[in-house]
Amino acid sequence: MNVVIDTSVWISALIKKETAARTLLRLVFQEKVVPQMSEPLFREYEAVMQREKIQALTILTENEQRELLNAFLSKCHWNDIYYTWRPNLKDEDDNFLIELAVASGSNVIITYNLKDFREAELIFDHTVTTPETFIKELK
Repeated sequence: MNVVIDTSVWISALIKKETAARTLLRLVFQEKVVPQMSEPLFREYEAVMQREKIQALTILTENEQRELLNAFLSKCHWNDIYYTWRPNLKDEDDNFLIELAVASGSNVIITYNLKDFREAELIFDHTVTTPETFIKELK
């Protein structure tokens, strides 16, 4: 199953133990879901990971974080985005997730920022959900 995993979920997996975000990563490594990746999403992952606040919250060293990210990326399917669908969301910084979902044929965007996806101007055939809900519905 193709999914788009928002940065909020990736960061939660880095800083919180035994969360649905970490369970979701386990599903990725077990190859039960296939995360979709694009250049903008990759750059956002890296930028947010490097924030001082995030570094202070994670128990992983920078090398461990990099190793985990590289392992995760090895499970991702990379996508080029040829069409932009804008304006769409009120938060312009989230539009690239919609574009990745469309380009990759993903049915699901997994995020902790559900409010950012409400009231989209364009409607696509995908679900926006939290890791907790996604895992519960997957079983």
